Amino acid sequence: MKWVTREKARVDRIACPWAIQKFVDKDAEFLYVPREKVMEVAKKEGATPFDTPGAELFHYEEGGQSFVSFDAVIRKFKLTDPALLELAKIVRVADGGTGEEIEAAGLEAASTGFRIIAKDDHDNQRLQFPLYDALYAYCKWKIEEKGKLEHTGH
Repeated sequence: MKWVTREKARVDRIACPWAIQKFVDKDAEFLYVPREKVMEVAKKEGATPFDTPGAELFHYEEGGQSFVSFDAVIRKFKLTDPALLELAKIVRVADGGTGEEIEAAGLEAASTGFRIIAKDDHDNQRLQFPLYDALYAYCKWKIEEKGKLEHTGH
């Protein structure tokens, strides 16, 4: 399946493809196009638009809280993996949302740096996917450690 978003990807526009490829569509093909062309290319290519105004998979408000496109992917595809939900908190803050996840500052800095050194958006995606794999593993570990502490009564 094809997916399309705005070019010059950073936090949310790399996090979404990572989640889509890992949890939704392992053979996903991603297109990065100018902002004003996303919906046109989506229609022409039969691609699903994301992280762009007018797309179903875009930022939204719920219960007084702001969510990003990564959250929209999780909601749309009913993803319930606890580590993925923990990672969503980090992505949300790194993409300009609110929260206290200290890891978000590092993700935002690394994401910006990757965008600067990447030759194009596909290279950027290739470079950053291991970062999201590592953050996902960290979130799994964090949840497991919290469970161990709760189990021992600490």
